[in-house]
Amino acid sequence: MEFDILILGSDANAYYMARCAHEAYNKKAYLIGKDRLAFTKYSNILKIKYEPDLWVEKRFIEIVNQFAKERSNKKILAISTNETYAEFLMNNKEKLENNIVYAYPDIQTLKTLTNKELFYKTYKNKGLEFPETFYFDCSKNTLLPSTLSFPLVLKPANVVLYNHLTFEGKNKIYKIENQHELEVTIKKIIKAGYKDYLIIQEFIPGDDSNLFDAVVYVDRLGKVKVQSFAQIGLQERTKSMVGNAAVLINGFNSTNGNTIKMMKKIKEFMESISYHGFAEFDLKYDPRSNTFKVLEINARQGRSSYYVSSLGANLVKILVDDVIYKIDLKENILTDEILLSFVPKGIIKKYILNEAFKKEALYLWKNKKRVSPMIYTKDKNIKRFLMLRKRLWHYYKEYKNSYWRV
Repeated sequence: MEFDILILGSDANAYYMARCAHEAYNKKAYLIGKDRLAFTKYSNILKIKYEPDLWVEKRFIEIVNQFAKERSNKKILAISTNETYAEFLMNNKEKLENNIVYAYPDIQTLKTLTNKELFYKTYKNKGLEFPETFYFDCSKNTLLPSTLSFPLVLKPANVVLYNHLTFEGKNKIYKIENQHELEVTIKKIIKAGYKDYLIIQEFIPGDDSNLFDAVVYVDRLGKVKVQSFAQIGLQERTKSMVGNAAVLINGFNSTNGNTIKMMKKIKEFMESISYHGFAEFDLKYDPRSNTFKVLEINARQGRSSYYVSSLGANLVKILVDDVIYKIDLKENILTDEILLSFVPKGIIKKYILNEAFKKEALYLWKNKKRVSPMIYTKDKNIKRFLMLRKRLWHYYKEYKNSYWRV
């Protein structure tokens, strides 16, 4: 059966999914993006088209349908790289051309994951542990409790709505040190037009190496077929990127947390909610209770999920086999160690605080058990090469001037 791969979005996630497609099938993926982002614009493994109004739901459906109509003799595997496009797909299933296929849960399940208020409230008794959480309604004149302990974390519940806002001082996540800073930040977000809930959450102690990443694939029959579990050594440091892994090691855990037990919990949870497709868990190990607490679940592959492909579970091939060829996938628990790094070795040496993690990362780097999602030797373009070199050096400035401190 002939098929084309359509990637929706133009960020780092979009690039490595195109890389997965090229590695699996030696063919170029198509990409429709809203903005010309550096991660994809100089690539030779993509066929790119930009649509400035792709974030308008009606136009999104028209654009995707037009693409499918022009290839009516093929299946079109649609892959979203963010929550907005995933919701657009699932919210308009009846309006999409019949040759468009994808792997996402139903719209109700999707919204309980993308909306953090719904997420914590819906799944609080489903076998997962969450940080202590308070919900602030920006549409009402709600009083803040006077018993909050600082520092704490502030983030939007409605990620889709928040992502569409632009304002000075906008962060993806806020680390708040005191009551005054909390009140000022909330007022700024409301003034920008945000009218939904904000999540106010305890800050779990520990540096970046207490963060963990888990990737899961649930097939069309509702069974978990792929699982990974990786310790993060360093997260990104820019305002729009904090919360994304910059360095991680799959199959490694320097904490006292029980990896096998947590992976079992994740599998049981995913199979209990009628899910389909990739999901990424963001977790933090809490040394006070010796547990992994779930910060959020992304209803798609995450920005750093390429390491799954480097362990033999090609992300695009999994989708193709499941939703196009309807092959029964074998269960694949990924326990081998692999280092994923977006940053140069110097950043690892200077900024990773966990010495055990740093030692292992440098060992894997030296022994060529490392992957960088953005660096693909078959994608030859001098402009891309120079852009990536510049990006690596720019990381030194980003970490030096970061607003985020553990």
